[in-house]
Amino acid sequence: MAKYKIVEKLLNLRRVHLSDRNFILIVSSMVGIASGLAAVLLKLSVHHIHEHLTHYNFADNWGLLLFPIIGLIITTLIAKSLYKESSVGHAITDILHDIFKNNSNIGKSKMYSRFVTSMFTVGFGGSVGLESPIVLTGGAIGSNMAQSFLLDYKTKTLMIGCGTAGVISAIFNAPVTGLIFSIEVILTGVSVANFVPLLISSVSAAIVSSLIVGEEVLFSFKITDDFQAQNIPFFILLGVLAGLMSIYFNQTLHQMEHLMEEKFPNRYRRALFGGILLSVTIFIFPPIYGEGYESIKALLNGNEHHLLERAELFESIIPNTKAWLFLAYIIMILFAKVIAASLTLSSGGSGGTFGPALVIGGLTGFAFARLVNLLGFANLHESHFILVGMSGVLCGVVYAPLTAIFLIAEITGGYTLFVPLMLVSAIAYTTVSVVNPDAPHVSTLKARGDYLKGDRDMQVLDRLNINKLIETNFVTVQVRGYLSDLVKAISVSQRSVFPVVDKEGKLRGIITLDQVREIMFDLEQQEKVKIANVMMQPPSIVYYGERMQSVMQKFEKEDAWNLPVIDQDKKYVGMVSKSRIFSVYRKQLQRLNKEWVGN
Repeated sequence: MAKYKIVEKLLNLRRVHLSDRNFILIVSSMVGIASGLAAVLLKLSVHHIHEHLTHYNFADNWGLLLFPIIGLIITTLIAKSLYKESSVGHAITDILHDIFKNNSNIGKSKMYSRFVTSMFTVGFGGSVGLESPIVLTGGAIGSNMAQSFLLDYKTKTLMIGCGTAGVISAIFNAPVTGLIFSIEVILTGVSVANFVPLLISSVSAAIVSSLIVGEEVLFSFKITDDFQAQNIPFFILLGVLAGLMSIYFNQTLHQMEHLMEEKFPNRYRRALFGGILLSVTIFIFPPIYGEGYESIKALLNGNEHHLLERAELFESIIPNTKAWLFLAYIIMILFAKVIAASLTLSSGGSGGTFGPALVIGGLTGFAFARLVNLLGFANLHESHFILVGMSGVLCGVVYAPLTAIFLIAEITGGYTLFVPLMLVSAIAYTTVSVVNPDAPHVSTLKARGDYLKGDRDMQVLDRLNINKLIETNFVTVQVRGYLSDLVKAISVSQRSVFPVVDKEGKLRGIITLDQVREIMFDLEQQEKVKIANVMMQPPSIVYYGERMQSVMQKFEKEDAWNLPVIDQDKKYVGMVSKSRIFSVYRKQLQRLNKEWVGN
């Protein structure tokens, strides 16, 4: 009760002293600070767990065979038993579903559930990124803060965008990237008025991040060499290669998720089996433990020894081929990272593809540049290709070219590589779009019929609940009755349709007044004609809880105005009419138009 009194006092103060616009700016800064704190806390927590478990001494650490298994089992246990979540992956899908289907209301538990589960998954070696879980955390913070202040649908959606912008800004210390990510991936459209709250939230989170952990959140790399135009053909090839790697990663993840769910319906067995495979893979290729950013930092800084714990074994087998064997080892790490990330997510781990995409992209860029240099075709700056490769694969995996471009530009502290970043990202995006025009999270939502971005009519329609539109004032008749029973029903009914049910209440058919108009006053026929002989099957049937989009398709297909509704046991529930749907639709549209027009 105290909480609601505080909120009520704040709302009263706001009405007296603040305009709606200024209040939204204040809330957006609060969301930015809170989401920034969450992002930094998660990053530091995982870092300390990682350091405590491994001490960064991978070569002699046999714990790598156990840590990922433990992490996956703990994650599954927490997600299923404590938070009652059916899955802990694909945060962007969850956010968009809540925006389109749940009035932008994200559950309170999601402000911390993915925070906790991803901490165990990644901290114990799960080869995925923290960005996806923290994006859901930020979105949930924005949504719940907006709900606390009784804000409307449009503003709640905007606060979700502010939360996601804040966490990306904080975790990478990249405020422009956070802003662009929110606009490009989360929000359906941004006006100039909405741009400012997103910017404030993103900047607030970046300030929080800088104050707590300093400038270097992910990594900081200053480019000293200028981009050389004669290397454009190699960047074009890298763009195609980045697109192909993105396709390979997305398809591997999709197929492995399907396979693990099919083979291991039990979530604990799935976590155990997947954890064993993951642990073995990490033990063979230690650089893929956790997020894997340390490997990219090592390659950028020329510290190749960081990745050589296992690679040096090959040198004893084939002497004098160290350069080529190191390249082969990097390529093996690259594909192992794809497998490890897919195993982590498909086994029930909490994480996302954002981080793996950056690591895979960096390894792809390095391997490509090193191969060109070893073959003597050119003398490429390998650091340039690492960074541009990160942008290309991130773009191809997340389908967010602007986010990918500005992220690399911000973490390198300049726009020296802006031209190759745009070129490679555009080619990678074009390549993946040929295979699948939609991003993975969009494909998932479309398969479920939940993706309504840009379709305002469907957004309004799909927010209607069919269960609340069912009319129960239709008089039913028994299937074993006679025409005389129907006449009695007609005399007390104001409707022209009569559902026919059996003694168990199951729908058997319907009768319309037009069907019996000619014989209903014939006394002789009333006692002879059975209900079963004059009823007909309805043109279609609506199921209790069915999606409104599907219901309207049935109305249009059958050109009907009334359809019966049944439950899962085929028992009659009531009737739904097209005219009532249209009436409620118009009221909903009028209300939402006021929100869309602006505050």
